[in-house]
Amino acid sequence: MRIFVTGASGWLGSALVPDLIDGGHQVVGLARSDASAAALTAAGAEAVRGTLDDLDVLGGTAAASDGVVHLAFRHDIAFTGDFRGAAEADRRAVDTLGDALAGTGRPLVIASGLIGLKPGHVSTERDVPAVDGSPASVRAATAAAALALASRGVRSSVVRLSPTCHGEGDNGFMATLVAIARAEGVSGYVGDGANRWPAVHRLDAARLFRLAVEKAPAGSVLHGAAEEGVTLRAVAEVIGRHLDVPVAAVAPEAAAEHFTWLGGFLGLDSPASNALTRELLDWRPAGPGLLEDLDAGHYFRTPATAL
Repeated sequence: MRIFVTGASGWLGSALVPDLIDGGHQVVGLARSDASAAALTAAGAEAVRGTLDDLDVLGGTAAASDGVVHLAFRHDIAFTGDFRGAAEADRRAVDTLGDALAGTGRPLVIASGLIGLKPGHVSTERDVPAVDGSPASVRAATAAAALALASRGVRSSVVRLSPTCHGEGDNGFMATLVAIARAEGVSGYVGDGANRWPAVHRLDAARLFRLAVEKAPAGSVLHGAAEEGVTLRAVAEVIGRHLDVPVAAVAPEAAAEHFTWLGGFLGLDSPASNALTRELLDWRPAGPGLLEDLDAGHYFRTPATAL
């Protein structure tokens, strides 16, 4: 198949592109810069210049493709306070891609998130996130709209990704925690640190997206969670050991000051099952677990920069 990938040169996309090519597919990737276009070309993909705001480019490229994987998100504005704006841009992009594929039976796979899906309980693929008008729920509404495209002749599916999609080169949540611990001289966790986050290695997540675009049935919800839940205290302990700094609890009311933007997420308990995803697609995660990956040391070789 000829697969159009948005976010193709990003953290996950740069793992998905070679996985797709190794699987015999042609890849065309959305590139918002010359550097991104060069990286895609070097990886064996075709590059098309544009951003999520270039709806004509998105629609035209999707219409000329056999399937689409949508990974791009405006993290540049989301992590500087405008999550709603990023989520609304994402919705416009998904609507455009869906319109281009309507009636074709071709696949559209989009990325969504697991954190906060069913706080305090192990979420499953059957759980439906609340859409309550909050900025975060805008993205949940986008996922629902993508699934509804199945009624319009699109083989649509949603991959809910773990907040920790880890691996060497990661500059996400785990790298941010390392940077904060280094700057503050203490590796912290919120409350008693017993809250759990699901986790998945980057290469396992890429493989899941390939399987989804190849064979996920229309309307499928998939969980990109290799581990059901890793406690944030255990994460803090590994970071503290590698940085040789104390490990300490941070009171929930002080989390926003200590962890900045990450404070609103770090105390959430969001374990997630992957049982239905494994059964549906025969997905078998093979990468290292989160704590093993942290212990490998690559998160600590050079100072991480917080997002």
